[in-house]
Amino acid sequence: VIHQVLPRRTAFTRKAAGPGGGVQVVAANVDVAFLTASLGGDPNPRRLERYLASAWQSGATPVVLLTKADLCPDLDAAVASIERLAAGAPVHALSALTRQGLEALNAYLMPGRTAVMVGSSGAGKSTLLNALLGSERMVTQAIREQDGRGRHTTSHRELILLPGGGLLLDTPGMRELGLWDSEEGLAATFEDIEALAAGCKFSDCAHGAEPGCAVRAAIAQGVLDEARLRSHQKLQRELDHLQSKENPVLRAAKRRQWVQTAKAQRSGKKLRGKT
Repeated sequence: VIHQVLPRRTAFTRKAAGPGGGVQVVAANVDVAFLTASLGGDPNPRRLERYLASAWQSGATPVVLLTKADLCPDLDAAVASIERLAAGAPVHALSALTRQGLEALNAYLMPGRTAVMVGSSGAGKSTLLNALLGSERMVTQAIREQDGRGRHTTSHRELILLPGGGLLLDTPGMRELGLWDSEEGLAATFEDIEALAAGCKFSDCAHGAEPGCAVRAAIAQGVLDEARLRSHQKLQRELDHLQSKENPVLRAAKRRQWVQTAKAQRSGKKLRGKT
């Protein structure tokens, strides 16, 4: 029996998978968003930046969980590389097999608090949940012989009451995480680039060949990874495209801008042909 529907104070959302998808709420009213990535292989920093943008936007506290730490040959280096792009979010290396680092999660899972675990398939979410429960409640697949790693089989979302009194929402692995209304989350994720951009000569600097670009200068000095800039630009284009699709006024403005750019390019070609 449903007694009351609580108002949403946080919401982890994504663009629904497939063409023409709208918004999909993955979790609502959670205090913590556990972003899981496996150390059994190389964690994908670009994917993690995408998850961070959605998590910061949600209103929940993002926490990065690096699972399968027992499979990582250089744990300190792996954690340090993720901390550099985590934008201040805590980063914890864990192993459900050896129980390494699990005690660090107690601070996030106090009675009355709710967390959600999100991540790609095979990140070890269900195995980690079993370790926290102390029982094999969630079904996991057997270890693959070719690479010695497991894959979970979660096909639905389930809210679990943990022995310590906290609540943890387990979710199916995501093949894709399309951003949805994540402007503030994107800015928080790439606050280093936002800070550098404030020093550019032009306020509308695209960080390409413009003179006085502080972002390009940081890349040249080795302060900023160019792949991180490309990731930021890609996610920003994705948001801009989504907003123009959803907003007919923005779509019309984009169309006018495209027409003006095309005319200017044609005019430039004609002038060059006369000289």
